[in-house]
Parts: sequence; C-alpha cells; structure tokens
Amino acid sequence: VYVFFETWNARHLLLIRWEGVHRSRAFETRRMATASSPAPAQPSLSLEKDVNRAIELLKRLQERVDLPADKLAHLQKILESDFFRAVREVYEHVHETVDISGTPEIRAAATAKATVAAFAASEGYAHPRVIELPKTDEGLGFNVMGGKEQNCPVYISRIIPNGVAARDNQLKRGDILLSVNGQSVDGQSHEHAVELLKKAEGHVRLVVKYSSKVLQEMDAQFERQKQMSIARKRQQGSASSTS
Repeated sequence: VYVFFETWNARHLLLIRWEGVHRSRAFETRRMATASSPAPAQPSLSLEKDVNRAIELLKRLQERVDLPADKLAHLQKILESDFFRAVREVYEHVHETVDISGTPEIRAAATAKATVAAFAASEGYAHPRVIELPKTDEGLGFNVMGGKEQNCPVYISRIIPNGVAARDNQLKRGDILLSVNGQSVDGQSHEHAVELLKKAEGHVRLVVKYSSKVLQEMDAQFERQKQMSIARKRQQGSASSTS
C-alpha cells in the first residue's frame, strides 16, 4: 500500500499509519500466543526495526520509474527526522505505561491517542522527549522548581555542573517535567514530583518538553520576589534608624 500526502499533514498521517502497523503486529502476536501455550513474556515494545525496514523499502521504491520519487524521498526524510524519532520514543513509552485493559488492538489505539494528545498539549512548546538517566549516589544531577501551588508546571531549574544530567547532555534548564517512570507529574505539586524522583531507582525514564516561556516567567517572578524582599529589608532598616 502506497500512502502519499502533502507536507502539512504528513506527521498526523504517519502516526495514524503507525497505529495501523502496531495493530497488525498486535494481532499477529495474539494469534501466535493462542496457538501455543503457555505464551512467552512479551518484550518491551520497540518499533525501531520496523521504521528501519520501511526506510530501506522506500530507498528501493525510489529506484522505480513508475512511482513519484520526490514524495517517497520526502517520506524517507520524515522517517529519519528527529521529530519522528521523538514520536516513536514517546509512543513506545506511553505503550509501556498506559493503564488500560482489553485486546492488543485496543491498547494500540489508546497508545496512539495518548501520543497524539501529548504532542497536541505541547502546542507552542518543543515536542516531548524521552530521556533516561542512571540514578547514582550523586542523584540525577538536576533541580526542579514550580508545581501547582505556584500555578506553573514542574520544570528543570538547574543542571548541576559535572552531574549525571550534565554528562548525559540531553536534559536542559527550562524543560517541563511531564512524567517520571510512567507516573504523571503534569498538574501535580512540587512535593509530588520531588518524591517521585527520590523514590526512582536504577535507570530513571523522564518525559519532558522544553519551554523558554515558563523559564522566563518563573525567573521574572523570582526576581520580583527578590526585589520585594530587598525593599522590605530597607524599609525595616529605615524604621529602626528613625526610632
């Protein structure tokens, strides 16, 4: 089946087609599982090999004269893009953590919808990213601020120099923390986010999205609080000297 599309809706169609591929894989897995008992434990979902096979197929199809090579090349470029890699990583992460019962097809559909929702929620921000950091004796190497009590998302406020996150070089100041090992941080308190990070062990999987707007707003808010504190101290000092 050849799928051709225009640039503006390519990403959405790719995710829809991806759901279809995943559904077909889920059906085949279920068919094989029912044919033999007991069924082996299923490994974590990984679509990287499927994507690589699709890229190889597209390269071969571009050699044919009866197919539009420019559209095939465009599709190949999308599959090889950082954006599509981020979609794949978020999809795989959501599939592992989505709490829903039912057939593999239902789970695949729910995963696709949740992935679309994650990217729709990031409108105006950078797209979500999945980052995995090793938890060591020195921690994860970053600090967080914000939370619902401050009317803002929990975000990365500082990357500790030479720490785990700094050496990994993926997490950055201004990243909004969406989840920790599959547990949502969105709309939660600062204390809840810190507790999840403290409890996490081994390799910690974070879903984040960058927002310079949140960082600027919070920096401005703390600067205002700092100036107000300085002003209050000056007023107290003046009152003491006149009394």
